[in-house]
Amino acid sequence: MTGDVLLEADGVGKAYGPTEALAGASLRVRAGEVVALMGPSGAGKSTLLHCLAGIVRPDSGTVRYRGADLATLSDRARSALRRTDFGFVFQFGQLVPELTCLENVALPLRLNGARGRAAAQRARTMLADLGLEDVAGKRPGEVSGGQGQRVAVARALVTAPSVVFADEPTGALDSLNGEQVMQLLTTAARERDAAIVLVTHEPRVAAYSDREVVVRDGRTRELEVTR
Repeated sequence: MTGDVLLEADGVGKAYGPTEALAGASLRVRAGEVVALMGPSGAGKSTLLHCLAGIVRPDSGTVRYRGADLATLSDRARSALRRTDFGFVFQFGQLVPELTCLENVALPLRLNGARGRAAAQRARTMLADLGLEDVAGKRPGEVSGGQGQRVAVARALVTAPSVVFADEPTGALDSLNGEQVMQLLTTAARERDAAIVLVTHEPRVAAYSDREVVVRDGRTRELEVTR
C-alpha cells in the first residue's frame, strides 16, 4: 500500500527563546501513506510539520526528503520544493480573496512559471476532478467554508506533490463539512500516490490516517494500532 521512505526526521529539536517546542522528535513518512500527528495544543505538532516542510530550520537533528538533508539546501531550493514537491492545506484555507477559486488553484502553477492559459486549464481540470466546477468563477467570499476548504485541497494537489502537509484542515469547519474535506483530501491524495502529514487533535480526523504519531512535550511516540 505504501512505498519507500520519502520524508524522515531524526532527533529534531527546536526552541523559541526559552520555550522548547521539539526535543528529539523522530518520524518516517512513506510514499502514499497518511500520517496523523496528534497531541494537545502546544505539544509541538505544527512545529514538527513546519520542520518537515522546510519552513523552519531545526536547532538539532536532521530532516531528509528523498535522502537530502533539508538544512543543507539553500533558501531558494527549499522554496522550490514547496512549490513543486510539497502541497499545503491550512486551517482557514488561506485563499487569496481577490482571486477567483480557479485563479487560486492556478496560483501555485503560475508561481512555478506556467503560462496563464495552461495553468488555468490544469486548475479547471483539478476542480472538475474534485467536483468543484460550479465554484470556479466565484471568489472565496462567495462560497461556503466547506467549499473554500475543498478549493484549498485542489490548490494543494494541482502541482502533483509528493507530500501534502495539512495543518488542522478541518479546525474551522462543522463536523459534516470536516468529514467531506477529509474524505476528499485523503481519496484524492491516495489516487495520486501522495503522502499526507496531518496535524490534528481530533480522533475523528485522525481516523482517516494509516497510522497515528502522538506528539507530547516535543517528543514523538507512534501508536501501536495501525490502519
